[in-house]
Amino acid sequence: MTSASDPPPQTPPDDAPPLAPLLTLRDPLPAVVDDASGLARTVDAFKLGSGPVAVDAERASGYRYSQRAYLLQLRREGVGSALIDPVPFGGVPNEALYQLGRALSDCEWIIHAASQDLACLAELGMRPLSLFDTELAGRLLNYPRVGLASLVQELLGFRMRKEHSAVDWSKRPMPESWLTYAALDVEVLIELRDVLARQLEDAGKTEWAAQEFAAWASMADPAPRHEPWRRTSGIHRVRGRRGLALIRSMWHLRDDLARGRDITTNRIVSDAAIIEVAQNIPTSREALARLNGFANRGARRYLREFYAAIATARALPEADLPAMSAKQDGPPPPRVWRERNPEAAGRLTKVRETLRALSEHYDLPSENLLAPSAVRRLAWSPPDPVSTDAVAERLACDGARPWQIRLTAEPLAAFLRHDEDWSTPIRLRTGRSLGKDRLT
Repeated sequence: MTSASDPPPQTPPDDAPPLAPLLTLRDPLPAVVDDASGLARTVDAFKLGSGPVAVDAERASGYRYSQRAYLLQLRREGVGSALIDPVPFGGVPNEALYQLGRALSDCEWIIHAASQDLACLAELGMRPLSLFDTELAGRLLNYPRVGLASLVQELLGFRMRKEHSAVDWSKRPMPESWLTYAALDVEVLIELRDVLARQLEDAGKTEWAAQEFAAWASMADPAPRHEPWRRTSGIHRVRGRRGLALIRSMWHLRDDLARGRDITTNRIVSDAAIIEVAQNIPTSREALARLNGFANRGARRYLREFYAAIATARALPEADLPAMSAKQDGPPPPRVWRERNPEAAGRLTKVRETLRALSEHYDLPSENLLAPSAVRRLAWSPPDPVSTDAVAERLACDGARPWQIRLTAEPLAAFLRHDEDWSTPIRLRTGRSLGKDRLT
């Protein structure tokens, strides 16, 4: 990813291979759709297009509290590209754009990194029934770099512009250079999808990809995090429940302020500033102002509010202080396993080694072979008694796809049945059960 602060590119040496040609728009830059009549024409045009539709969205991460889409890009054969500004159509959920989602519901959507865009698309009433994720396809094919620009250069031979990847897309009007950059993001998605689909077929991984894409297309919105303030960076350096109460109080105040102004939380105060307060526990507004985290003008703007939050936390009775650790939905962090449950720590090592061997055998990253959360749950508390069917059932409950269960349940069960000997070297037992005939 390139930003405006990056140093200028170096002149390549004389013997360097020639640079790939820069990707350019095939058609004139389309006008931004920002009114009802333009949206109706776009909906009608895309209904008449053919084949899948390339979809992308631009957010203002790093500038805004919300993760809403500030620009929507589409492309379909027979239609060309369209740029839609969702902002004039209202806030989120954005019912005005539901008609666009319905018009595209019967075709495959091509998205790069669907995990990043599906939530903001859903706010616009756009949910795919059929999906092809080019980033996820690249991971299943074990490409070392799966960013859009990397895949386009590797597979299609074009360089992509990335100089506007981190701009504030909530800015209006959007400069033409930004719009060109955004339109290029869907320019070759359809061709990229076709190349990746052929490679998946050649590798025997088409069914794997189909199951992954279907799971993402049908995935429900994530549930709100329990006690999200515990994710404050550096919280492990704070001792005592009173310090945690200060973090909790300041975190919630910062979140409310950021949401109200629709700016990122770090533009109110940083995590480091919250941790500094929890470590020092200032007893006056003047003492708070002397801390490094409150030295800038942005933080000083809310000095009174933050000191009130600190005073409230300091006055809490012991019974209302937060627990030292969160209630666990699943096993604790692996870093404490050797102390709390050394047998589980040994199992985790063995299971990870097994999965690494399987991943090498099937040529894909281990985290795509099986989600790390499912791996930890299985190692912490394996089924009793251990059997292939019991391991398969556990993995399914933890969200593993059928193809993942088919490839991993039997070898994992085989190793877990002998988990009393941690020193036994791990060897992937090849044979019929792990042969290439089992890829699909």
